[in-house]
Amino acid sequence: MLGQSKLWVSFNYACVIAAYAMLGLSLILMPVDLSTKGYVGMGVLFLTGSLVTLVKTLQEQRINEQFSSKVERARQEKLLSDYVAAE
Repeated sequence: MLGQSKLWVSFNYACVIAAYAMLGLSLILMPVDLSTKGYVGMGVLFLTGSLVTLVKTLQEQRINEQFSSKVERARQEKLLSDYVAAE
């Protein structure tokens, strides 16, 4: 897990749960009709899905860049070792 402690991960889960609980409570107590509450609720769900997708995409991009960097480094080391061995 790239160095995050279990306490930090648990704290983040707790923050997300608290944020959704407060958002849900404010949505329930909002003085508007049910269709407006449903519209706002759908917006929250779609925004959450989009954020999860964005985070996953950025993480995969970072992992791919790290892998490409390792492959490039290995290729350069092989070229250098072949050059040194040729002498």
